[in-house]
Amino acid sequence: MLVLYGRRRIGKTTLLNRFMEGKQGVFYTAVRTSARRNMEMFGKRLVESLAPESREMSFGNLEAEFSFLTRKSAQERIIVVIDEFPYWAEMDGSLTSVLQKYIDTEWMQGQMMLILSGSSLSFMENHVLGEKSPLFGRRTAQIRLGPFSYREAGEFVPAYGPEDKAVCYGVTGGIAKYLSLLDDCKSLDENLVNLFFSRDGYLFEEPSNLLAQEFRSVSSYGAIIEAVAGGAGKVNEIADHVHIDGSSVSHALSNLQSVGVVQKRFSITEETNKKKIRYTLGDGMFRFWYRYVPEGVDMIQAGLGEKYYRAAVLPYLSEYMGGIFEEMARSYTLTAGIEDQLGFVPLNVGQWWGTNPATRTTTDIDLVALNKYDRKAAIGECKYKNEILDKKILDELKERNQLLDHRYEIVRYLLFSKSGFSNWLEENAEKENTILISLDQMYQ
Repeated sequence: MLVLYGRRRIGKTTLLNRFMEGKQGVFYTAVRTSARRNMEMFGKRLVESLAPESREMSFGNLEAEFSFLTRKSAQERIIVVIDEFPYWAEMDGSLTSVLQKYIDTEWMQGQMMLILSGSSLSFMENHVLGEKSPLFGRRTAQIRLGPFSYREAGEFVPAYGPEDKAVCYGVTGGIAKYLSLLDDCKSLDENLVNLFFSRDGYLFEEPSNLLAQEFRSVSSYGAIIEAVAGGAGKVNEIADHVHIDGSSVSHALSNLQSVGVVQKRFSITEETNKKKIRYTLGDGMFRFWYRYVPEGVDMIQAGLGEKYYRAAVLPYLSEYMGGIFEEMARSYTLTAGIEDQLGFVPLNVGQWWGTNPATRTTTDIDLVALNKYDRKAAIGECKYKNEILDKKILDELKERNQLLDHRYEIVRYLLFSKSGFSNWLEENAEKENTILISLDQMYQ
């Protein structure tokens, strides 16, 4: 029994269809309808897939369908996929209990592989995998399917250079469906205009469509997401921005985390410090959309989306990509550490922020990699700008090493640059315990 779940458009159904190729089994996608109707349609798929010679056969109830599967799996190896499982289970409170009964008795001795898949992260985690679920402990594997990494996302547009590949990752968040819509035979600008800034663009209304499938109060959730996208990172800041009380905002943020839109972040060495919690958009497509599309809706609706893009989006893409580049750098650092390029293996890679006691100002460190067991660390700076990095950037980074927990020995400094490095840095990096990583190198 495999439980597969992940946000919409992540590629679950495509993955399952590819896995099913050439195999004996049944693939049923549940729909938002009555329990009775789902049961009837599931039965029809059973007959079509596993007993096509008996087209007139029908089932009166769920147990009759599961008993049929018992007989089939006793004779041969079969795969049973129920995609969008929450749609059916939410309408039939007995479905998980009946599944439990058959898993524990009839199917344990058979040759069945059961796959339950769903896009509702909270339902799958609480009502399928959770301790209170009748199915708790029955699964033999679980996969929370995540987005592609920046390198994997680049494989969707192999004709593009590193900078355009990075932007494609930054505006799609590595989501499979959105990446599949990109055409590297066209320019990056054409792709962005066609997808986001055209009336018939696939992603023009995508956030609203996704929120409508998950929540009733789309406008409230949209306002909260817009506040987070605009830089409000604390509950009170978001509440002031959207004029909703803090408890309601906290509840909404929890729901948005459950579907992968919002992310709660901690300063890496102070995960228990509630004062250092930040909420950010954890989904690249939502981040890009809420940053640029709302202000351009009137022009887009008037068919002037390309003009809006060139005036209000294109000049500021490098600024938008700054945060994305930091995330890419953290991913690169984790891999580099595993490949023994840092002198230690980082167990955590994140960001640090807080008050600099020397200047009494709020500051941050873009990248911090830690191993709490051998107490070694690396810190880094990331610049996605059209200018080379020079010695000043390294000096400023070294000044901040005192801000990190003094239990850690900083053994490496990492500089990530979109545009390269000065001659001084190139010549002195090794003796300064510094690793220089350009955007080009990140894609090699």
